[in-house]
Amino acid sequence: MSQRPPSRMPGRASTRKAVVGLAVAVTALLALPTVAGAQEADPVAALGQQVNLLWIVIGAVLVIFMQAGFALVETGFCRAKHATHVVSTNFAIFGLGFVAFFLLGYGFMFGGFSYVLPGFDFGYAAPVGDAAIKFGDWVFLWKGGFALTDLSGPGGAAVAGYFLYMVAFMDTTATIPTGSMAERWQWKNFVLWGFFCGGVYYPLFGAWTWGGGWLNQLGNNVGLGFGYVDFAGSGVVHAMGGAAALAGAVVIGPRIGKFNKDGSANSIPGHHIPMAMLGTFILLFGWFGFNAASTFAATDVQFAVVAANTAIAGAFGAVTAMLYIMLKNDKPDPGMMANGMLGGLVAITAPCAFVSPPAAAVIGIISGILVIESIYFFERRGIDDVVGAISVHGVCGSFGVLAVGIFANGTYGAGWNLTTKGAAGEAAGITGILTDFSLGLRQLGSQAIGVAVIWVVMGGLCYLWFRLSDKITPIRSSEADEINGLDLPEMGALAYPEFEFAIEHSDPEVGERPLVGSSRGSVHEN
Repeated sequence: MSQRPPSRMPGRASTRKAVVGLAVAVTALLALPTVAGAQEADPVAALGQQVNLLWIVIGAVLVIFMQAGFALVETGFCRAKHATHVVSTNFAIFGLGFVAFFLLGYGFMFGGFSYVLPGFDFGYAAPVGDAAIKFGDWVFLWKGGFALTDLSGPGGAAVAGYFLYMVAFMDTTATIPTGSMAERWQWKNFVLWGFFCGGVYYPLFGAWTWGGGWLNQLGNNVGLGFGYVDFAGSGVVHAMGGAAALAGAVVIGPRIGKFNKDGSANSIPGHHIPMAMLGTFILLFGWFGFNAASTFAATDVQFAVVAANTAIAGAFGAVTAMLYIMLKNDKPDPGMMANGMLGGLVAITAPCAFVSPPAAAVIGIISGILVIESIYFFERRGIDDVVGAISVHGVCGSFGVLAVGIFANGTYGAGWNLTTKGAAGEAAGITGILTDFSLGLRQLGSQAIGVAVIWVVMGGLCYLWFRLSDKITPIRSSEADEINGLDLPEMGALAYPEFEFAIEHSDPEVGERPLVGSSRGSVHEN
């Protein structure tokens, strides 16, 4: 399977999310048997197109369900007195990011699209023909098609389905900082983040990559392999979320009592480990929609390899993290096991279509160790990341992007991003240095540039955003609210109302002692 089925697009049809034709039915997903000016369509081909569109919608639903997994993981890893607040941020971010992406983000990310197929005019919110926007420009943001106002023509249904899939990916990015900044993020400031992420932050890098912008075109413009390649979002989705999580954690500061005067860290255990583990399994389930459905076609049977690689990397990540933490601490840490699985899943997301199953296992093994060392690294530097979001998504996501240029075996993705220059051409698929050093080095160059842009440009943008938003409305809750729990003062509701919690003692210099239950129930949080 060196390239995608020719029925999906003519010519160099293997350009996926990223380039011309992407947003509007990279699969030419048309549910209509006839179109104006075209002859009666082949019923078999029409059925294939309808099935492919259904494949994308099912994938979108699976990715949306991942929001439930994130909510359970983050809430379980937090303390009981903040549970309502944490789960509410995970719930609300879906709507906040969705609204912003619908109104602005999708048009910014894919509004530069213009492409014509024989018999079908797929120009979406952009001029077609001679006036078409040229791909490869150093675009800041595309524009057009805001609020899905242009669904006319035979490609309208495909655009709607693709929007649903992409909005689910965006919400994953948006929810990642809610884990690193949990237990002290003021609600009003969080709301501003949801709109900013869905409307500007995610679409900006998305336009440069999956939208056909300059990173996508590094192969065409400067001969760096196939340009930036990211099959399902290790970088575009996860590392972007991880960079935002780091910027937010730096600006908001650590939780009260997390670090001592000498800089040493105190353990603040989560209140519901089984909840967090269940959330991890839900994320694993949804990840198959994340990765396998990114073929955009059930007729592209490479999705079976993608699904297998996804599971392999997740399993090896979990087992490696378990064994590695046992070597360090003698006991398997449930939180580290969960993060090991998630780290493997994040890392395999970019290369999952381009690597062999043994390579997927190696990627999972590396991720299982990398995520643990990264968590310790940031903690030693005074960064309080409640759930390990920076390490799971940011660090492992960056590794996944680089893994494309290391492990890709060249058997899939010929013509990706319409690359025409350099050694990477139609004859070869995406290739890493372990398969062909010369080809792989060029590809690794594109991947490395993408990673650098995520952390320097996009991470810097997020840092400035959180600083600015703090001037609009405070980013951090008051000290009293943080000590007593954010549930009542910020949300007006307790996660566990059968218990009335009271603070026995709190000293910002020493740290917070465990909560003790009132006469209505004796509960120790830590």
